[in-house]
Amino acid sequence: MMTPQAPHLSTGANGEDLACDLLHQKGYRILQRNLRMGKAEIDIIARQNDTLVFVEVKTRTNDDFGYPEEFVNRRKQRMILNAADSYILKTGWQEDIRFDIIAITMSNPPELFHIEDAFH
Repeated sequence: MMTPQAPHLSTGANGEDLACDLLHQKGYRILQRNLRMGKAEIDIIARQNDTLVFVEVKTRTNDDFGYPEEFVNRRKQRMILNAADSYILKTGWQEDIRFDIIAITMSNPPELFHIEDAFH
């Protein structure tokens, strides 16, 4: 018997689905989702032409406590950067890379904000 998923996990998964749809519409190719590298997780790894894009998706039901992108703090960025380094070493990627954030507020309809080159 499966236990129901916690609401915040369901919100996050729905947000990642919306983010993938947005990236597809923009011509990105999704390579991987929810990749764990040590303690870090990369939500989406995509390719846009010759650029490998690591995407952090932040989804909130509302912005009462701040905008979703504000929750990608320096610590979270460092974890993503380290995980990306491991992925690049593992795959031998030698072209350009970029780090994006897709911030989603689950209003009706959902609001998506794609921040390209959000951090380094």
